[in-house]
Amino acid sequence: MPTFAEDAGEEPELAGLYLVGADGTPWRVGYALGNEFSDHITERFNYLWLAHSKLRACSVGPELLIGELPAHLEGVSRVVRDGETLWEKPFLTGEANMAHSLANLEHHHFKYAGFRRPGDVHVHFFGTATLSFADGIQTRDGDRFEIELSALGRPLRNPLRFETGTVDCQVSPL
Repeated sequence: MPTFAEDAGEEPELAGLYLVGADGTPWRVGYALGNEFSDHITERFNYLWLAHSKLRACSVGPELLIGELPAHLEGVSRVVRDGETLWEKPFLTGEANMAHSLANLEHHHFKYAGFRRPGDVHVHFFGTATLSFADGIQTRDGDRFEIELSALGRPLRNPLRFETGTVDCQVSPL
């Protein structure tokens, strides 16, 4: 958790992984579990601060599904504290549980030339409706996020560590 953050919350999501080819064509490599680690307090304070609430390391993996994705996927997200499950909730994903098709989301993401630079790698998080934050959970240093979705292999597990120190930002004149 960065020093400037107000919150450290998980977002259990399906993630699409892409590689942009030499001719600018995006190629989907496959799908994986994703934890779009976010600051929900900042996001709720002002939705215009959504990008700021995402300024943190996210995780993907540990396995990659290559090929067709089942339309309906059911998983479980949990927060573990001191070896005990503090919070656990199921989540749904896959096209049958999404407002837009994956093809539509991919089209809108890659329609901009800036997102089709040869050699670039993209990870697209497809959203979630399940958050421990929504149930009043306040995470702590040392907690572990666990996201399971059997169709995508082994669970994704992330320990939470709080950065220490202060934010040091100096701008030099031109």
